[in-house]
Amino acid sequence: MVGGTSGLGRAISIGLASAGADVIAASRRADEVDSVAAEIEAAGRRSLRLTADVRDRSSIEALHNNVLENFERVDILFNCAGMTMRVPTLECSEEDWSTILDTNLTGTLRSCQIFGRTMIERRYGRIVNIASLATLVAFRDVAAYGASKAAVGALTKSLAVEFAPYGVTVNAIAPGIFPTALNDELVSNTDRGRELLMRTPMNRFGKVDEIAGGAIYLASDAASFVTGEILVIDGGYLASGVNQ
Repeated sequence: MVGGTSGLGRAISIGLASAGADVIAASRRADEVDSVAAEIEAAGRRSLRLTADVRDRSSIEALHNNVLENFERVDILFNCAGMTMRVPTLECSEEDWSTILDTNLTGTLRSCQIFGRTMIERRYGRIVNIASLATLVAFRDVAAYGASKAAVGALTKSLAVEFAPYGVTVNAIAPGIFPTALNDELVSNTDRGRELLMRTPMNRFGKVDEIAGGAIYLASDAASFVTGEILVIDGGYLASGVNQ
């Protein structure tokens, strides 16, 4: 679980452990890694306390090697690390653009390459990337984020085609509006947040625990014939035309 210690990643980590999986939730922050590992172990599952940074290929390789050394195999990979920044596109610096794409897109690619190779050798694996509503529709002033997440959707489909002959599925989850540390300033007590709420037919934002069911499904053998899909969990946001 890359980026598995906060927000949606943490909810997925705990959800998978509750469903019976041993889970290694890695991120850059050692204190968060330790906290989530303790929760996983409290649920009766095994874990490791490992940090990793998706922008540093060597740290992902070290994570991969440590998991293999301790667990002998990797069945499931979730790519949950991500970042965003709200800025008008004409004012977005190339440095910020590159940082967001390197984290959200190239970071996902790094993990898929490193863990995917091992899964292909074993001829089994479940890879689940975190996409976004911005994979499918545009949101004002977050062009770099939207471009990165649209590309994550395309990468997911490309890898699904390439990995399918080897028993490895590659899917993505596109969450609707789930207030987390990543987006809280963008959606809480703002005109933007009020518009997002108005466009969500359930008339509420998601709770992070509500992402776990879809994650468990895509990681399980129940989804053995599902690959290249983007599962939207959004309270009806994308289905909505007029709500009033």
